[in-house]
Amino acid sequence: MIARKSFTPLVTMALCLALSIPLSAAEIVFLDGQKLEAKVLSKDSSTIKVEETQAGKTITKTYDLSTIHTVTINGKRYVINEREAAAEPAAGMVVRRTKAEVEKMISDLGRQPPDWFDNASTDWPESLDLSWPDKPPGGWNNQKNVGQYVWDVINPNPNKWQEGVKLMHHLLLTHQSDPAKRTRAMLDLGRMYHNLHQDYARAAYWWRQAGVERNGPPSLIAKLAECYFHLGNKAMAVELMSKQKTISTAHIKLWADMGDIAKAVQFTKLFAANVGSGADEAYLYVADGYRQAGNPQASLEWYQKVLAIKQANPPNGRLKRSQERAQRGIEAVKLFDLADATKVADGTYEEESIGYEGPVRISLTVKGGKITALSVIQHREKQFYSALTDTPQKIQARQGVKGVDATSNATITSQAIINATAKALASGSNAAGGK
Repeated sequence: MIARKSFTPLVTMALCLALSIPLSAAEIVFLDGQKLEAKVLSKDSSTIKVEETQAGKTITKTYDLSTIHTVTINGKRYVINEREAAAEPAAGMVVRRTKAEVEKMISDLGRQPPDWFDNASTDWPESLDLSWPDKPPGGWNNQKNVGQYVWDVINPNPNKWQEGVKLMHHLLLTHQSDPAKRTRAMLDLGRMYHNLHQDYARAAYWWRQAGVERNGPPSLIAKLAECYFHLGNKAMAVELMSKQKTISTAHIKLWADMGDIAKAVQFTKLFAANVGSGADEAYLYVADGYRQAGNPQASLEWYQKVLAIKQANPPNGRLKRSQERAQRGIEAVKLFDLADATKVADGTYEEESIGYEGPVRISLTVKGGKITALSVIQHREKQFYSALTDTPQKIQARQGVKGVDATSNATITSQAIINATAKALASGSNAAGGK
């Protein structure tokens, strides 16, 4: 169990002084081992606000202090939460918390807005129809229809993510007397906190307020269970998932991400036999799960199952994309033995792999056998959510691609980053002569 200690007065005072310096360069190490290079803007008693670069764009994000191990500013290292060396979790793994701790976190954080909320933009167009009809009239108009504005303007632009949350809170207040619209606003708040901000406590809070735990669609129930898992209590996730009688690909992905590959395989076989459509997606999640678990042979077998599907192409070319991703997955798995940072020559390497909309290009820097920088430098993705920063952080924390899970709701983008990184590491290993 991870030990946590509150700030000592000395550390609190020093950290406050350091964080009072505008745009201070900092390295943040989270309790799960992930690292983040950013500029610290401010802190309060429970959160820290930072400015970070995502795909060439500067965005502001807020993190809970309870998830942070250390902050290093101007060369000085401040310990926020202690970790016992013997019980320190592996990089990329979630912190363990009791059910009571998770429930308290959801309640405490969910009932209050993030510290950036008051300063978030309300710069949505005046033409936006805030009456928010369930089925907007006319064709596609992202300057009038709320859902289309969120899809086209909010989701692809990290500098608009805080505005999206503020818009949903505005709609929640505007439609106080309309239970259906209030529920829609709560559901969208959950999605935004989960998909965009990775604020799993607030996502869980709003989804629970909307009744997802009781009677939500299977995919959202899986996302709520994922929140419990990321907040540190796998048992809560398993309990919720085990109650479900309807299988979705989101359930299969979560079972695989939690390391329960046998469950993922069991439900994938049931899903393929009874649902059929979407089997390609389920097969990919199992293949990814085996890759994360360090079983390349099983991973290759499940990627091959995707390539073997011979059915009419589903709408939006999904099967074609799945088969392209399976092929890239096979290529990456075959490179995994070479994708070892300790064998890579010092330097910066660029590689790309296919995402949802086209090539996703990464830049990787290795020095002294360690990954010192990794970022997405070019892409055409639109609904990438947090994958562009989340996935590189996971890879850097683990110092490689083995064991890295894909970001939910942006799996294709995330896997493209993983595959491109594997190619970059392999090319660097070749440059080093396989040292």
